[in-house]
Amino acid sequence: MNLQATLSDASKRLDHFLQERLPEYSRSRLQDWIKIGRVTVNGSAQKVSYQLRGNEAILVEPASLPPLHALAEDLPLAILYEDEAVLAINKPAGLVVHAGAGNYTGTLVNALVHHFGTLSTVGGDLRPGIVHRLDRHTSGVMLVARTDPSHRALAEQFLKRTVDKTYLTLVQGRVLHEAGRVTTPITRDPVRRTRMTTKLGTGRTAQTYFKVLNRFEKFTFLEVKIGTGRTHQIRVHLASIGHPVAGDKLYGAAVADYGRYFLHAASIGFDSPLTGERINVAVPLPRELEEWLAALQ
Repeated sequence: MNLQATLSDASKRLDHFLQERLPEYSRSRLQDWIKIGRVTVNGSAQKVSYQLRGNEAILVEPASLPPLHALAEDLPLAILYEDEAVLAINKPAGLVVHAGAGNYTGTLVNALVHHFGTLSTVGGDLRPGIVHRLDRHTSGVMLVARTDPSHRALAEQFLKRTVDKTYLTLVQGRVLHEAGRVTTPITRDPVRRTRMTTKLGTGRTAQTYFKVLNRFEKFTFLEVKIGTGRTHQIRVHLASIGHPVAGDKLYGAAVADYGRYFLHAASIGFDSPLTGERINVAVPLPRELEEWLAALQ
């Protein structure tokens, strides 16, 4: 594939540029191709972090995806919606989505491979079907692609921000305004690499919108919608305005007695890759979060 960088692409990282131009492939897959020399800039291999000047000719030679290597495990799976193209899963808190450092078994992907066998291969051999993710201790609805065409269709919807995602969260402190938004750019914390931060004033654009649903003496219950899907976005954005998600120790909240932080993906709306029909899938708060709210009454 031959791509041409223009002046509007100047200063973009090579992997970010490729993700914008080739949304049908995961960023991790594109980064792998860059690292093994299957991407050249003006005829030369470059690093993932190479910054474009805005006038380069970029050649991408896709490598065929290896077969699935995610281990099939007979784990419980709560299916909220299913058709030939898409699954909507109710992911419980504590479940890791796919294999990574230190987590090779017991993941959502392991359960999916056991129950469904063949899934989309666009995301790579360890992430079959995974179009987007939820953090380990975030519960709620999550989409899975069953075929490569459906994966590409859903990825395009996420890229164009036509997927509606609604979250419910409890935050520390009393939020002053009934509604608001946070649009500070997000980047990885250079000191604590497990965290993201808004303090540097640089990074990827992010949009988080919230409204108050209920108020308690020391907490506020919010509905949150996001226009982007950055790592830890809701958690870091709400912490940046002085209201960390309840129980989220990583971002400054007091440790809770419920074994998790209070963040739940309550609903998602998307266009069916098969029919174009709008599909909305919702899931109520899990029992432990209902009990958490009840204890504040």
